[in-house]
Amino acid sequence: MENVLYLKMRHRIQVKPDEAVNIGQLAMVIAGDSVQKQIEKLVVYQVSMSDRNIIIVDLMKVIEKVASRYPHLDIQTIGPAQTIVEVMYKKKQYSFLFFLAVWFLLFIGAALAIMNFHEDVSMRQVHQKLFYMLTGLRDKQPLLIQVPYSIGLGLGMILFFNHVFRKRINEEPSPLEVEMFNYQQDLDQYVIMHENKESMKKIDDH
Repeated sequence: MENVLYLKMRHRIQVKPDEAVNIGQLAMVIAGDSVQKQIEKLVVYQVSMSDRNIIIVDLMKVIEKVASRYPHLDIQTIGPAQTIVEVMYKKKQYSFLFFLAVWFLLFIGAALAIMNFHEDVSMRQVHQKLFYMLTGLRDKQPLLIQVPYSIGLGLGMILFFNHVFRKRINEEPSPLEVEMFNYQQDLDQYVIMHENKESMKKIDDH
């Protein structure tokens, strides 16, 4: 065990600008007690202001760093071959007026989408026919059907998205969260393939 090092690269980490990224941040390390702490402190990459917000650190860089310092170790790797390093630059603070403007636009857009859908499927006529079937009366504004339907529509959206404002109803992820997770996975794969300079080798023209 003293001469074996196990490395498992983390999928994604967050660092500050100008931070020195060490192996302990990039990977989970298992080694002998005498060397594990020293290996975790080895700096692999120095973030600079010229870096963009995404950096890809390849496993080979980590192995090279460890092997140069501890050549006697038998390095065993597990898991992904890259770590996505996200540089957390200070975010711009938006005014409350800007937040209200965006919220208002989204609210109007969502309301118009719902109204246009109901108009396309002739929901008013459906409610009128349903009211006539239940009561035998004809009413151009069957509120007995429309009011519960409107309340149910709102409650259904809350249950579908599994959130009441910031509070989660249960631990099960909502369909929107699943779609966002799949999108993030695809985005990470794209970044790994296109930002990882170690995985691309150009042939020089002679």
